[in-house]
Amino acid sequence: MQFKSINDFLIHVQKELNSNRLVLPSLPNVALKVREAVNHGDASAQDIANIITTDAVISARLIQVVNSPLYSGKTEITSIQLAISRLGNNTIRTLVTSLAMRQLYTTQSKVLEKYFKKIWLDSINVASISRALSVFTPHLSADSAMLAGLMHQIGKLPILALIEDIPEFRDHPARLEKLLEKAHRPVAKIIMNSWRVPSDLKAVPSEYNNITYNSDINLPATYVDLIQVAFFQSIARTQHPANDTNRDNLISFHKLGFSSETEILEINGVSETIKQTQSSLSL
Repeated sequence: MQFKSINDFLIHVQKELNSNRLVLPSLPNVALKVREAVNHGDASAQDIANIITTDAVISARLIQVVNSPLYSGKTEITSIQLAISRLGNNTIRTLVTSLAMRQLYTTQSKVLEKYFKKIWLDSINVASISRALSVFTPHLSADSAMLAGLMHQIGKLPILALIEDIPEFRDHPARLEKLLEKAHRPVAKIIMNSWRVPSDLKAVPSEYNNITYNSDINLPATYVDLIQVAFFQSIARTQHPANDTNRDNLISFHKLGFSSETEILEINGVSETIKQTQSSLSL
């Protein structure tokens, strides 16, 4: 099978979708049920706790995270219901989704394992920077910023699943990397529509590295602006091809109050928050 262009590959992706041969990643059941319960509005802390405790892995990790330096209070949290009471339904909903995301970045394929691991680690890095930078966008939720960072490369996962049987990409890492970078944003758009995520997060995976993203300088920063800044900070001083971008043209930096030359990691408190978030997501 030969593809002359990325567009040819995307047409192939759409055909696979239409014939139900390509399975898009879906959020684990516990995350969907918690989201539904919180969105419904009348679920009690016990109701939500009962949903979360059906997943032993998520429950254990949630207790670990809420007791980490990122969230910990004066007393240790020993139950899911207490965690909900302390942090609130909305924070728990976002945290459960964030913790559930980790399950999507695993694979049984030895060929693809290293790619899934790298994407997850890159996602943790962007999520951690995004959460730290949310202090400069108080109208945006720090936890939603973290979740947006974890989702920003979700479009790469179904592409990886598809290329396992396509030697022209599978056996040529440089060609595969180029394909992933060019094709994952339109694929992510399909995933976000199927997940029915909040509208303010939906555009993140398809627009975060779009240098022509139409972000009105006169309006408050969006999650796309926040993740875009975090992404470009995360690849600073690396060989990533996006480093060729002239950041002076990125409105997102200005909307967060930064110049393109700002050393964001040197801002007081930012590095510490990044480390705390990275540690929590790596538990």
